[in-house]
Amino acid sequence: MDFLLGAINPIAFSLGPLEVHWYGVIIALAIFVAIFLSMREGKQRGIEGDHIVDMTLWALPIAFIGARLYYVVFELEYYLQNPGEIIAIWNGGIAIYGGLIAGGLTVYIYTKKKEIPLALLLDVLAPSVLLAQSIGRWGNFMNQEAHGGPVSRQFLENLYLPNVIIEQMNINGTYYQPTFLYESLWSLLGFCVLIILRNRKKLLRQGEVALSYVLWYSTGRFFIEGMRTDSLWIGDLIRVSQALSLVLVIGVIIIWYLRRQDYPPNPYYLEGNQNLEPSK
Repeated sequence: MDFLLGAINPIAFSLGPLEVHWYGVIIALAIFVAIFLSMREGKQRGIEGDHIVDMTLWALPIAFIGARLYYVVFELEYYLQNPGEIIAIWNGGIAIYGGLIAGGLTVYIYTKKKEIPLALLLDVLAPSVLLAQSIGRWGNFMNQEAHGGPVSRQFLENLYLPNVIIEQMNINGTYYQPTFLYESLWSLLGFCVLIILRNRKKLLRQGEVALSYVLWYSTGRFFIEGMRTDSLWIGDLIRVSQALSLVLVIGVIIIWYLRRQDYPPNPYYLEGNQNLEPSK
């Protein structure tokens, strides 16, 4: 098959003049999976599925805008010279942290308007979002982006990777470290860990599943980002994502400690929505 002999065509199929990119197909799949799983879990915790859908309709486009603006701001010189490229998200160039910030603010506003417990909703969403990030990284794979520095083919073979991944990491005759894969696997493992912890009785209080998500993802992103060659930088000092990861890890530890000092304590996650009976 052709994809075993060289790089994969980033275009999945064409509809007349419209070209549908694998990047978009994979991101759409990731979003669908996240919504489906969140609706299932929300039902068990007393949050109506309609709220998940309505919130997504608001948060998703705003998150994409935030993710793109975050990337554009840190590459402003290039985009000022190439303004037509600003909307070309099918070529990559969206920053997860930007999307999480914009989407998170949207969720906050939505929960306030609908009087839904913010911490509980974030806990419902967190593992599903992490799984979506794991899936979404394969869009980077299709675009041959979000990779690390040059390595030998032998290095990739020693990782026991299938040939399709090895060949996709061959860019203009040079093999690169598959950091997209490292982050995808880290996120997938995190999804499994959060699901296990979330379902343990008398363990995590509401809000702590989301805090665990931030702690897990930020820790992995800090180390993986250090391997990448396409990082956004703050001057020549530190990569943007590494700096933000450090801030988030420290912030989560402080917030977690302070929340545990509150009395009366926050309800446990499995107790669900205290204002509504869980759906049957």
